[in-house]
Amino acid sequence: MTSPFARADFPFALRLVTEAAALAAHDWVGRSEKEAGDGAAVEAMRKALGEININAVVMIGEGEKDNAPLLYRGERIGTGEPEIEIAVDPIEGTTNMANGVDNSMAVMALAPRGAMFDLGPSFYMDKLVLPAAAKGKVDPSWSVAQKLEALAAALNKPVRELCIFVLNRKRHHAMIKEIHAAGARTMLQENGDVAGAFMAVEPNSQVDALFGTGGSPEGIITAIFTRAMGGEFFGRVDPQSEDEAAKVKAFGLDSSRWLSGQELVKSDDAIFVASGINSGPLCRGVRLKHGVASLHTVILMAATQARYDMVSRLKQN
Repeated sequence: MTSPFARADFPFALRLVTEAAALAAHDWVGRSEKEAGDGAAVEAMRKALGEININAVVMIGEGEKDNAPLLYRGERIGTGEPEIEIAVDPIEGTTNMANGVDNSMAVMALAPRGAMFDLGPSFYMDKLVLPAAAKGKVDPSWSVAQKLEALAAALNKPVRELCIFVLNRKRHHAMIKEIHAAGARTMLQENGDVAGAFMAVEPNSQVDALFGTGGSPEGIITAIFTRAMGGEFFGRVDPQSEDEAAKVKAFGLDSSRWLSGQELVKSDDAIFVASGINSGPLCRGVRLKHGVASLHTVILMAATQARYDMVSRLKQN
């Protein structure tokens, strides 16, 4: 059977999935109810996936960490051949959605069966995201100062002009001090490292790279769109508890080993789709006017590095 990635219409049908999740989540924007909003988005995304011509297994989903009954790792959606793999995040930036602040979106990534690295029980991943100009010029195992020096040389600017996106977490406080000691600046955000990674590879952004640990599921998703935008991604599983560390070790993952984006997603036949909930650097948020919702969706193709921006207008029920 012909691969769905060979169908010209396939990427555009996928927007129906992220749009459904974004619209469902938007009902909960600014209501301080993360779980209710996430549950609505999960249910809407799962329903939409079942309505398009797809045969998928969920490799990266809601899973154990979120206690989700749908879109869990290993769930199969659709029938027939050939299978594809999906990574989903019905709300990237759940806290932002609940608090009614910028930067939340519904996200999905797809690749052929067998392409996505199996992260098993890993919840957290240390990440390095670099723009195209720095590709092949920075080693993730280097010290913070070495990374910054190499990045500055690749971008032809002094270290003091660099800006590094970092999640503002206790685990990063020492690294943030190192970045500042080297002379660079930081953009510190409480949530949303997918958006931070996008800024790192977007040529017109003020962010030059992303450093630090965020969610493992977002790592696979980020690896796909980083490739689609010509940048470079590295990831290393980084357990944040003894329980997670034991499970990761038992699963056979090496927390000291950095994996390239090509190791995490082996095929160029990969697609990234995102629809905005609240506006962020990648997507505009849902806009409502006279019962009609306007949604902005971005589709990125790893094989061709093509980008498609689409706007849909849907009547609310």
